[in-house]
Amino acid sequence: MAGAVLGVGTGVFLIALIWIVTLVLGLLLSRASAPTKLLIIPIVLLALTVTLILIFFPRAPEVPSPVKETQIVDTFFIGRYVLLSIVSVMFLAALFTLLPFHLLEPVYAKPVRAH
Repeated sequence: MAGAVLGVGTGVFLIALIWIVTLVLGLLLSRASAPTKLLIIPIVLLALTVTLILIFFPRAPEVPSPVKETQIVDTFFIGRYVLLSIVSVMFLAALFTLLPFHLLEPVYAKPVRAH
């Protein structure tokens, strides 16, 4: 089901569009004069005919044919783990380099105010 949106195919959207256009044309023609109002009947019949054709003669079967799944092979598997190990070692080295600066930070005494 290649063109599925929200789990339905394009035919459902096409049927909805046909009936929305039919409704709008019916509303517009209902305000017209008496002989023009009669055009609503063929428009509704045309929309009904197209809807029935789309429902009873679908292009694709209801159940899609099983698709052979492609097997994804990671060819950069070893390189990715080597890169991860190098980055991990660099992170740990930077962490242990900055740790003494945090732990051995000098604490200065505050001056005592004389009153």
